[in-house]
Amino acid sequence: METVYLGIVIFLFMLAVFDLLVGVSNDAVNFMNSAVGAKVAKFRTIIIVAAAGVFLGAIMSNGMMDIARHGIFQPSNFSFYEIMCILLAVMVTDVVLLDVFNTLGLPTSTTVSMVFELLGGTFILAILRIASDSSLSLGDMMNTEKAFSVIMAIFLSVAIAFVAGTIVQYISRLIFSFNYKKHLSWTIGIFGGISTTALAYFILIQGLNSSPYISADTLAWINSHNTILILGCFVFFTCLMQILHWCKVNVFRIIVLLGTFSLALAFAGNDLVNFIGVPLAGYSSYMDYVANSNGAGIHDFMMSSLMSSAKTPMIFLFLSGLVMVYALATSKKAQNVIKTSVDLSRQEEGDEMFGSSAIARTLVRRATAFNDFLIKVIPESVRKWINNRFNKDDAILENGAAFDLVRASVNLVLSGLLIIIGTTMQLPLSTTYVTFIVAMGTSLSDRAWGRESAVYRITGMFSVIGGWFITAFVAFFICAIVTLIMFYTSFVGMFIFICVAVFLLVRSNIKFSEKQKAEKQDDIFKRMMSTKDKNEVLTLLRQHVRETLAEYIDYTEKTYMQVTDGFINEDLKSLKKGLNSSEEKRKMLKKRRRKEILGLRRIPIAIAIEKNTWFHLGSNSCEQMLYCLKRICEPCKEHVDNNFNPLSKDCVTSFLPIREELCKLMESTRTDIENNNYADADDILVKGDALKNKISALRKVQMNSLQETDNAGLKASLVYLNILQETQELVSIWRHLLRASRFFQADYVPQEAQILSLTE
Repeated sequence: METVYLGIVIFLFMLAVFDLLVGVSNDAVNFMNSAVGAKVAKFRTIIIVAAAGVFLGAIMSNGMMDIARHGIFQPSNFSFYEIMCILLAVMVTDVVLLDVFNTLGLPTSTTVSMVFELLGGTFILAILRIASDSSLSLGDMMNTEKAFSVIMAIFLSVAIAFVAGTIVQYISRLIFSFNYKKHLSWTIGIFGGISTTALAYFILIQGLNSSPYISADTLAWINSHNTILILGCFVFFTCLMQILHWCKVNVFRIIVLLGTFSLALAFAGNDLVNFIGVPLAGYSSYMDYVANSNGAGIHDFMMSSLMSSAKTPMIFLFLSGLVMVYALATSKKAQNVIKTSVDLSRQEEGDEMFGSSAIARTLVRRATAFNDFLIKVIPESVRKWINNRFNKDDAILENGAAFDLVRASVNLVLSGLLIIIGTTMQLPLSTTYVTFIVAMGTSLSDRAWGRESAVYRITGMFSVIGGWFITAFVAFFICAIVTLIMFYTSFVGMFIFICVAVFLLVRSNIKFSEKQKAEKQDDIFKRMMSTKDKNEVLTLLRQHVRETLAEYIDYTEKTYMQVTDGFINEDLKSLKKGLNSSEEKRKMLKKRRRKEILGLRRIPIAIAIEKNTWFHLGSNSCEQMLYCLKRICEPCKEHVDNNFNPLSKDCVTSFLPIREELCKLMESTRTDIENNNYADADDILVKGDALKNKISALRKVQMNSLQETDNAGLKASLVYLNILQETQELVSIWRHLLRASRFFQADYVPQEAQILSLTE
């Protein structure tokens, strides 16, 4: 029996490693998004700074793991067996849940997930105990105050952080403007002094205050001399930053890197290290049971020993720090989560990850109306001065940066200050929520949410916030169910859930790798949006458009073959697949088109006006090809799904040569577009015109044959006639696409050719 539970404890530690890996992947967004978004240094340098903070925070932590020992449940009223069920269920649920969020690229609170998992597991067993022993109450079994404090944290963190981020960034932008290098003579020293003092105090209070390496006397002295320390640090750092500025050192860069280090230290010491609290509680429970059970059964031995504070061996903290650093340096999912936060706060327009929602559209309309009201009441001279400070054309952005160093500094410093205030005032602010929402507030204040992007950004923010609530509820209910099943099935249930957790993790990582390969980063678009050279933008835009048109020609050809084969061979699965894929392709086209329109706006205006017609002709041709496929596929699918009579052999024989010729011409078109070589384009267009005539003749033959077709083959003949009609339309569409690509890529479009194309 003891050997079995030793195996469970070992597996808890193995899950803790996975939990640390996925936890770091999710929480990396909290302390790295500002540095990454502002391109404050090379990504490797940012990783090194964050890794140093994470490692130091882990090894300097001491008793935050107590939440898993007695923060949620009252261990003296739970048996060894019940505690092990709860702890194992928490680890299994937490690993899978956080991995799902990381895969989706959504940041969430690791602390909230663990707390609500503990609540769920404790609650279900507490109900069972109360049902069997009426002398017990819910308050005897669990700490309900913790649940309310965490729920309050969600509301307080979101509201306070967003308002504070908006106001502080607005004031900072009025002081520095977007062309901040012109307004640094004396303000940078004061700003640097305030920021560095706040971050240094943040490190002392949040990062090192509970460290076992700082004596109680030292902590008492620090706490009793807070005012003197803060004033002394402010004077020292103000002078230092001013001197560094005179020495041509970028003070903002120092602030951002120091802020990244301090937040990484605090998160590792206070949030991430929670993950080893669960296996350590399991380890302590096992050691207590082995040493003191005296033959008592696993259902009878009560875990009063967990009421004492955790005394974490140094080796566990050291190994946890190494795992966190490894995860930070290697996790692709961490970069995926960071990308979500950076994209939502990006200064310029770009590829939007989220769509629009009704609530976002309503908020944008209300905000626009309120802005119109402010324009009427604010004097024109004041508006001009404010607009001059918020002139985004003067923005100083590093190559490829999402926002500037001023906003990155405010994000980090304000997050640290709010967390300090929450700690000193005993307000249950969530560090995860504070850092993310501050970034949203500062981006709104910086006018990064324009009318073209506001609905997408707001929808994205609400999606992330909604994910936080979902985390709490899902963690609670899933862990409760898992705990209940483990409690009644004992080792069998535990083993099954262990296998399920491992399987889900492996499958998730395999699918994520495949998704990363399938949806590779659009490097062309990134380069197009980061460069200031308009001629280079034009070159990249042409390349991007070529890839889009070639991809959709290739997709249309293959799907057309798949759908027509599905109809001829009565393959319902192929028809369903073709119909579903066309809808996904349509959504992808919408995203690609938006990217290309952003590029079109960045090229020289004269060329943009000239190329605009050809760009939209090519884009609309892609969309029309997808609609053509849909109009072919839907009646074919309905026909086959209803098990109607198949297409006659005569019709198949007459159709296949037409299809083969069509596919060959589409393949030639794709090759010309990919190679950007249109030497034989005229020949392809002539052959396409001839193919249209052949299809038209075949349609007439089919129309005549309908008079002689019996009722059994009538439905199939009508579907076949629809295929011919849409095929003829498809030929016209890809001919327009070839012409559009040809003239969009050309440096000069003859007026006669343009008029001929538009009138054809």
